[in-house]
Amino acid sequence: MFGLTVPEEFGGMGLGKIAMCVVTEELARASLGVGSLATRSEIAAELIRLAGTPDQQRTYLPRIADGSCLPTAVFTEPDTGSDLGAIRTRAVRDGGVYRIFGAKTWITHGSRSDLMTLLARTDPASGDHRGLSMFLAEKPRGDENDPFPAPGMSGGEIRVLGYRGMKEYEIAFDGFAVPAENLLGGVEGQGFRQLMATFESARIQTAARAVGVADSACALALAYARQRRQFGRPIAAFPRVAGKIAWMAAETAVARQLAYFAAREKDSGRRCDIEAGMAKLLAARVAWAAADNAVQIHGGNGYAEEYAVSRILVDARILNIFEGAAEIQAHVIARGLLAGRN
Repeated sequence: MFGLTVPEEFGGMGLGKIAMCVVTEELARASLGVGSLATRSEIAAELIRLAGTPDQQRTYLPRIADGSCLPTAVFTEPDTGSDLGAIRTRAVRDGGVYRIFGAKTWITHGSRSDLMTLLARTDPASGDHRGLSMFLAEKPRGDENDPFPAPGMSGGEIRVLGYRGMKEYEIAFDGFAVPAENLLGGVEGQGFRQLMATFESARIQTAARAVGVADSACALALAYARQRRQFGRPIAAFPRVAGKIAWMAAETAVARQLAYFAAREKDSGRRCDIEAGMAKLLAARVAWAAADNAVQIHGGNGYAEEYAVSRILVDARILNIFEGAAEIQAHVIARGLLAGRN
């Protein structure tokens, strides 16, 4: 799973984004947390594959592919959110290392990770994306008692509604050292451009996660509607219930095909920011609608934690937010269309 799209020369399977979608969807059908395990590995591997030096590729890609190195993405800050060009975390050159100062948030499995793809500002005179650089920052794994056992790092868990198994963290950096040779690509000021090159893949993968969640909601709703009886017959026999299930199935099928289309575009080497944005935007909305309808079909039982559908509801809610909020996806799509791309 971790090495699915890593080139074979670095120990991966060398498969494309279609394969990534199929595997991701199947895993997310069982659990969004499991379906999300490879997301940060996918981002890190693509960053290193596209922009890393030969030494960085030889060092990290085999370890990502075999699962011995678990990456995490350290991009978001408390006051920036989707506006990554405005981040304030600084990377200051100090001899053979860069010292990191600042705060990051919403770092998925940040404590247990081994490698941070860390976006920081190396040009203090710049106030936009041109002063940003990407670092491959290694760190020791933490535990519940000491989540960040490294000099110059501290932080704690952010308690969330769902998405169990993928704990979120906030991290503060106060002089954390990153070797200078771990500057991605070896050139400062390229971090934002390097990150943008991975967004299409991340959004396609997230669309596949959403499809898996939607399909799971549909399956649970169908099974419950068949066995739950009211007024002497299964509730699936009532048109309003059957109609909900029909729409869930139809919308999930549409979202799946749009995700696959975006994946084929990516595999063909074509620009697909509009297609990836559409896939993520639609699939996230479909997953939330499917989860909401599945809970409604379950009635009061849908609100009980002992029923799996309650977990699917709180998991589905995050899909409209992470890996680019729905509003950002809509903006990307509209901007591309207004620019004449279709």
